[in-house]
Amino acid sequence: MGTLRLLTAEFLGTFGLVFFGAGAIITDQARNGAVGLLGIALAHALALSIGVTMCMRISGGHLNPAVTFALWLANKIEARTGLFYILAQLAAAVVAAFALQALFPGNAGQVTGLGVPRIASDIGFTSAILIEAILTFFLVSAVFGTAVSPDAPPVGGFGIGLTLIFAILAGGPLTGAALNPARAFGPALVAGEWVGHAVYWIGPLLGGAVAALVWGRLLLPEER
Repeated sequence: MGTLRLLTAEFLGTFGLVFFGAGAIITDQARNGAVGLLGIALAHALALSIGVTMCMRISGGHLNPAVTFALWLANKIEARTGLFYILAQLAAAVVAAFALQALFPGNAGQVTGLGVPRIASDIGFTSAILIEAILTFFLVSAVFGTAVSPDAPPVGGFGIGLTLIFAILAGGPLTGAALNPARAFGPALVAGEWVGHAVYWIGPLLGGAVAALVWGRLLLPEER
């Protein structure tokens, strides 16, 4: 029952992130830009903030394979548990994408690929990976600084989720600013759109790994 509780929390939190984040993209397309880039950024940021806050006392509120990977590298989660977390996150993203396909305007869903992140035509594959890596580095750094560190301020998940505002404003028009393999995987699977999909695994995992190294070796206080 304990493991089911953890995985249910990760599933629900990740579902909310993908449903509301990708849903904002579909709605923006369906309503002729009514949501806008800032609105899309806020939808992702607030969904992640609330999701992390409601789940962090249960599962830690990872909601992202890159976060789980980074915490495993930093010896904050066991490999077996981390693998189950990632499977729950991916499953939640797929279910959320199916829900968007069923409930949101069909034509807008097709045009946007159900909110799948896309690489701009003037951004190369390597550049896209590095953009996703840098953005994810700051997202995972927020996890270490506001949730993992024993000196973390009591800000709940908002210190983590709100990083998506500046990440999406800066990187959204370039790579989609997924910062999360699950966020890319769910819509890609359901929409059948895999162009550049490797970027959304390589970049976030690389950024998460660097954050784990920097925080684990340099920034986290020594264990008392």
